[in-house]
Amino acid sequence: MDLTSDLKSSIGVSASGLRAQSLRMRVIAENLANADSLSRTPGGDPYRRRVATFRAELDRATGATNVNVDAITTDKSAFNRTYQPGNPAADAQGYVLKPNVNSLIETADMKAAQRSYEANLNAIESARNMTMRTIDLLK
Repeated sequence: MDLTSDLKSSIGVSASGLRAQSLRMRVIAENLANADSLSRTPGGDPYRRRVATFRAELDRATGATNVNVDAITTDKSAFNRTYQPGNPAADAQGYVLKPNVNSLIETADMKAAQRSYEANLNAIESARNMTMRTIDLLK
């Protein structure tokens, strides 16, 4: 491999990380937006938290390992129950199921995703600077 393909490859790896973390932030934002979304029917299930999972995937053309979204799955943890007999979403006993979204966990996950996103941006910027320095040396 030559220098240019190495730099292109490193930018490609970081770009795949940007895409993955961007999607992760979108899923977290959806969770936060629906943290209070109840069922539309009495006794029905409310919004269920979603989680993005990733997998490493070899790019055979460059030999680099990129990150890709494996799946967006639902969190199978139990819903919270609150006694609210007057609520239209309440079951026959007067309990309302609340989403299994914990805003504190979502906020911590968002911060981690933001830091990963920024790290990938910094890696792209470093590769770009190295390319520019190499071009300057070749002049």
